[in-house]
Amino acid sequence: MIKDFPETATLCSALIRSGEVSALEVAQCHLERISQLNGELNCFTTLTEARAIAEAQSIDQLRARSQPLPALAGVVYSVKNLFDVQSQVTLAGAKIRLNDKPADKDAYLVDRLKGAGAVLTGMLNMDAYAYGFTTENTHFGVTRNPHDLRCVAGGSSGGSAAAVAAGLSHFSLGSDTNGSIRVPASFCGIFGLKPTFGRLSRSGAFPFVSSLDHVGPLARNVSDLSLIYDVLQGHDPLDPAYANRSLDMTSATLHQGSEGLRIGVLTDYFEKWADPRARKAVQMAANALGAKDAVVLEHTEKARAAAFVITGSEAGSQYLNELRQIPEDFEPLSRERLLAGALIPAAWYHKAQRFRRWYQAQAAEVFKHFDVLIAPATPCSATEVGAPTLKIGSIELPTRPNVGLLTQPISFIGLPVTVAAMWPDAGLPIGVQLIAAPWREDLCLRAAWTLEQSKVAESRLKTF
Repeated sequence: MIKDFPETATLCSALIRSGEVSALEVAQCHLERISQLNGELNCFTTLTEARAIAEAQSIDQLRARSQPLPALAGVVYSVKNLFDVQSQVTLAGAKIRLNDKPADKDAYLVDRLKGAGAVLTGMLNMDAYAYGFTTENTHFGVTRNPHDLRCVAGGSSGGSAAAVAAGLSHFSLGSDTNGSIRVPASFCGIFGLKPTFGRLSRSGAFPFVSSLDHVGPLARNVSDLSLIYDVLQGHDPLDPAYANRSLDMTSATLHQGSEGLRIGVLTDYFEKWADPRARKAVQMAANALGAKDAVVLEHTEKARAAAFVITGSEAGSQYLNELRQIPEDFEPLSRERLLAGALIPAAWYHKAQRFRRWYQAQAAEVFKHFDVLIAPATPCSATEVGAPTLKIGSIELPTRPNVGLLTQPISFIGLPVTVAAMWPDAGLPIGVQLIAAPWREDLCLRAAWTLEQSKVAESRLKTF
C-alpha cells in the first residue's frame, strides 16, 4: 500500500517545513506510485529517479541545518519531454530524436524549479513534435486518461495532465501551441495555465511553432497553479519572444476572487462547436461568476484557419530536411500534415500573420468592456482511444485535429487562459477556459479560484 501524502503542492511543502514528513519520503512515495501505475497509464517516457532522490535529500539537509527552505521545497513534479533535462535526451515525442545527444543543461523553467526546491521525477509522453491533441503516439504508446482508461488523456501534453490527475506528480510542465495544455487539462479534470505569449521563457524547450508556442504549468488546484507560476517567471534573454514582464500572483491577489470583475460568455462559434455537456459546464461557470452578457468575437473561424496555416508552415519547414531523408521514421499520424505544411506558399503564411494582428485588435476592443471571458475548453469530454471522429450535433469531425477547435483561436493571439476542471454530471470531466487580456493572468486565475472555492470546479485525484 502506498503511503498517502498531501495532495497539494502548497500543503506538502508546509508539512516538509514543519518536519512532519521528509522530502525523501514524499519523493519515494511518488516514485513507488509511478512504478505501480505508469504501466497502464503510460505517462512517463523517462524516469529521473536518481536525480529525484538527490534533490529530495538536499531539501532534507537544508532543514536539518535549520536553513530557510525555498518556495517549492520537496514538491514533486515532472515535465513534458520537450523540456531539456540535464543528461537526458529530449525526445519531443519523436523517434527521430532518439539518438540525439543528451542535454548539457536544464531548460530555463526546469532550472527555475530546481532553484525553488522542487523534485523532478521524470519526463512525460506527448504527441510527436507536439503536433496533436490526443497523445496517441505510435512510437511511445498512448497515454490513457486516469478517469477512464478507455479514453485518451488529450494532448499534446497528455502525459503532463494524466500524471497530475493520477497523483504521480503534484504538478507538471506542458506546452501549448494550439491548445496542448488546455485540452488535456479539460480531459483529465485538472487546472492548467497558458500564460500570455512571451510571459515565460521557452529557452531549452524544443520548438514546434515558434510564433505560437507557449509553456506553462498544470496542477490540481488554483493556489498551486498560482504559486508555481510565480516561481516560473524570471528574466531570460535567450528566448527572443520573452517579453521581460513579470506579474506577482500573491495569495492576496488570488483571494480577491472574481469580485468586481466584468465577465462575459463567448457565444456564436464557441457555442456552435460545443456539445451539451460542454455548454452545461460553461453555464455552470457563468452562474457561479455572475456572468450574464453574451460576447461574440467576430471571424473566429478565420482565426482558426490562419492558425492552421502558420502551424503547418512553421512546423513543416522545421522538419523538411528530415522528412526528405528519413520519412519512414516520422510519426505516421503527423507526417503528411508536416509535408503539406512545408508546401504552403509564403504568401499564405504572411497573410495569416497579417490577419493575426487584425484579430488581436478585435479582441482588444472586447477587453475594453470585459475582464474575463468564459468559453468551453474542448467540444466534448475525452474521446475513446483510436476514435477516428467526434460528433457535435449532427456534424461528424476527424478527432485528432478538431479536439482543439475551441482553444486554437485563443492561443493564435497569445491570450492568457486558465482552464478550470468542471464535472457537469456523473460522467467524465470537461474544462472551461477563463480568458483574459494580455498580461492579466491574475484575472483568469482569480476567476478560477472563485469557481474552485464555490465547488463548481474541482480536480478529483484519481485513486486506483
